[in-house]
This record gives sequence, structure tokens and C-alpha cells, in this order.
Amino acid sequence: MLMNTPISKLVTAARIAACVAVGFAAAASAPASALASTDVVKLKSGAMVGGTVLKRNEHRIWVDVGADVLSFSMDDVANVESESAGAKVAVKLDTLFSTAEGLAELPPRDQAKILGPAVIKVSTPGGLGSGVILSRDGYAITNAHVVQGETNLRATVWFAQPDGTLKRTDIDDVELVAVNNHIDLALIKVKHPEGKDFPFAPVQDAEKLDIGQNVFAIGSPLGLERTLTQGVISTTQRNFDGLTYIQTDTPINPGNSGGPLFNTKGEVIGITNMGIRGGEALGFAIPARYVKDFIRNRESFAYDRNNPNSGHNYQKPPARSMEGAPPQLKDGSSGGTAAK
Repeated sequence: MLMNTPISKLVTAARIAACVAVGFAAAASAPASALASTDVVKLKSGAMVGGTVLKRNEHRIWVDVGADVLSFSMDDVANVESESAGAKVAVKLDTLFSTAEGLAELPPRDQAKILGPAVIKVSTPGGLGSGVILSRDGYAITNAHVVQGETNLRATVWFAQPDGTLKRTDIDDVELVAVNNHIDLALIKVKHPEGKDFPFAPVQDAEKLDIGQNVFAIGSPLGLERTLTQGVISTTQRNFDGLTYIQTDTPINPGNSGGPLFNTKGEVIGITNMGIRGGEALGFAIPARYVKDFIRNRESFAYDRNNPNSGHNYQKPPARSMEGAPPQLKDGSSGGTAAK
């Protein structure tokens, strides 16, 4: 069987075996207090390595085993378990959203398992879009154009089950809280059917965006629920109508509107809202700084169904083709010349 196995695979297998031996030796000699907070890297070969995960990205993971720092390809890793990961994260509560420090960089496939339940589908009689829950109370952000002129809203959420699966649930009790048409953002509140807390996603605190940075989006493009697409930031400041947007080559399609754009730490760095029709890999997202400012000043944009400037979009009337009053008004009723 070895004759049919590529040399590169044999080298990889031998290296993993050596690394596992070192890892277990270090774990065996470590004090009990250290073992209590040990991260466990489970390899696809069935072996396990105990240590402290120093860094992890989409391609590799680095583990401190005490005597050495081991590095593995993510292609060889089946799972990573960490009992101390939550203790390293400091959550800072703001008004209707949260930021976090100490978040680990994880591949999109792992972040999707954590953040997926915070992403929702927003449906109206006129169409659908996406959204993201930002607080345990059910406050969520979507695009203004998703809810434009609509008051009958429905949110589709996915609740985690004890067996690890997700249960799809439609919620009709959705309140439209605030709308800002200028930056294309809307704040809604979803009521939990059982009165429990919602899973939510953190918003990036200090803006840290780089060209070429890996990002991913989760949403319902064309109604295809829970779709993940990934790419990089093409530019951090693309100007449209006096506002700056994040440009990304992450595929953004109708139905993605209002959904989150994440970095590899799982932070919401933007809200996807448009793509250029006919162009490839040209998607755009509203930066998180606009989102935070909108939420903090939501009272200025409070939705009022009696105010025509809230939630409605009026088109410009056609230009007049000739001077003077229209013939229909020249009936003599207001002192004008009667039409002949």
C-alpha cells in the first residue's frame, strides 16, 4: 500500500506522529493546573495533541505544548476543543450591541457554527433580505431597502438544539424600530417565542480593515437560506454619494442585503447592501462605524407609520414638457382661462 501513497503524504504522516508524541510528553509532564486549561487538537488520524492554541487561521494552527510549539495544517485537523477559550474573551456591552476583545481567529467553517444562529432572514410581502442579531434581546440590523414601505415583517431564525442541529423557526412578531434611508440601515426587534435570549454576533470595536483581509458573508441570496460566501476586502473606502463602503470580492447577491460581513474573528465589520449589476466580484458593505452610530442615535430615526419620511420611498415626478398650466386645469374654476 505504501507504493501507492505519495511521498508528501508519508512525510506529513510521519511529522504528525512525531508532533503528537512531543505533545503528549509535554502534557504528561505539565502540572495539573496547566492541564485544566489545556486546549485539545483532534487530528483526522485519530490522535490528539494537548497544549495551548497560540494562533489559528484558515490554513494552519499553532499549539504550545510546553517544550515546543507545534504547527499543523488545518487539512489534518478534525476538531479543536478549548475549555478556556470563553474565559479569554472580554465582552463589552454598548447600546443594543456588543463588542469583544480576545476573540480567536478561526476559519469561516468554524465561525459559521458559532455565528450562524445570529444571522436571520427578513421577509416582507414585497421581497426578502437578511439580517444579523446584535443583542440578546433580539435587536437586529438589516437594510432600509429590505423593509422599505413595509410594516408586515417576518424573521426566520435558527435555534440550536441539544443534538447540535438547528431548528428553523418563523417569527411574525417583529417590530420596526428605526429607519435611516440615507445610509440604508434599519433596526428591528424580534421577539423570542419562548421569551429566551437570542444568540448574537459582536460588532468590531476599533475599525481595523486591510486590503486583502479575509472576510465572509452569511445570508439568504435569492432565498437560499444560510448561504456562506467568502473572499477578501478589495478596498476599505469606496465612495458612493458621500458615504464610504467596504468593497469586497465576496459574492453578494439579492437576498444578501442586510446580512453581516464578518472578519475571521467573528466580528461584524459591515452590513452587505449592494453589488454592481453586470459586474463580477464587486460587492459592497456598510462599515460597522455607520451601524454603531445609527444604533446609538436611533431616536433620531425612530420609525413612525404616520410620517411619510419613515419607511417609504417616493419617486420623483416626471418633468413637465411645456410651460404654463396643464390644459386640464384651464376650466375657469380658479379665474384661469377656460380651455377651448
